[in-house]
Amino acid sequence: MKLLVFISICLLYFTIFACHKGKSETNADMKAALDTAHYTLVKWMDSTVQFGSIPKGEHITVRFRCKNIGNEPLILVDVRPVCGCTVADYTKHPIMPGLEGIIEAALNSEHVPVGNVRKTIIVNTNTKNGTEHYLFFEGQVVADSATILKF
Repeated sequence: MKLLVFISICLLYFTIFACHKGKSETNADMKAALDTAHYTLVKWMDSTVQFGSIPKGEHITVRFRCKNIGNEPLILVDVRPVCGCTVADYTKHPIMPGLEGIIEAALNSEHVPVGNVRKTIIVNTNTKNGTEHYLFFEGQVVADSATILKF
């Protein structure tokens, strides 16, 4: 019985810490996100991107640009797609005032239905003008390449 309790405690401990291992946030990022005295401002040049029409099964990548228009370093604390068919990558180092950062979102259209598509990326930042920002990319997935119409 003691062995069963010990194993259960070990599994619980492992589960708790395994959930935190994959996070993109570092301790420095978390401190910056909570340090409201050093928040900055962000301007999104591309908060919605149109990708046009693509055949089902095609992989596409879209880019979103942001600019630090404040006086403190901008930190993209966390960037996460809402669905599993999208993967996001982003500028991981602090973006100094006046400079730009990039968020790339890759979509595998094999995993989405034919028709209109609208995908969302949620970005957490250390900014005065909101700490959670929503980015969108949209277009159409068609059954085959012969029916593609460009926007």
